[in-house]
Amino acid sequence: MVMMTGSLAVRGTVVWLTPQQGGRVSGPPEPDYDYDYTATAYLPPRTAEDGQAGIALRRFAPGAWRTPAEGILVPGKGNRAQQVIPGCIVVITEGVRPVGLLTVEEVSALADDGTPVVATVPDYPEVSADVPAPAEPPYRHSTAAARWTSKHGSDLQLTE
Repeated sequence: MVMMTGSLAVRGTVVWLTPQQGGRVSGPPEPDYDYDYTATAYLPPRTAEDGQAGIALRRFAPGAWRTPAEGILVPGKGNRAQQVIPGCIVVITEGVRPVGLLTVEEVSALADDGTPVVATVPDYPEVSADVPAPAEPPYRHSTAAARWTSKHGSDLQLTE
């Protein structure tokens, strides 16, 4: 899981909306080897008005209504962090009009120079009665952190 507070590289499947669905009148964009398709986007439950980000897509099939694609998401200035995880939907817009839907399959953070940020995963020992649980939750999202740090009577019981 990645919080979009900076640029993210994403890979997934894009479905372009038909003109009857309110999509592009000219149909799916034609990829160009010299230029990426650029537009705006947002992640529901945000909207184009309160959660707009920039998106650049490449490596998608020309004229295909549904195609794999790669891209970069760049948060809009002043927008709060948004959680981007595999399975989430990115609404691609031209202005505020939705023209496509990108289902994210892979996501990774990018450094300021555009290189991928490799997250290190702490090496936690296997859970046993002799080893205490880690003091810090491994992921800091409000609901996940609460789940990792909550104390419940069942947490204190050990199976024999």
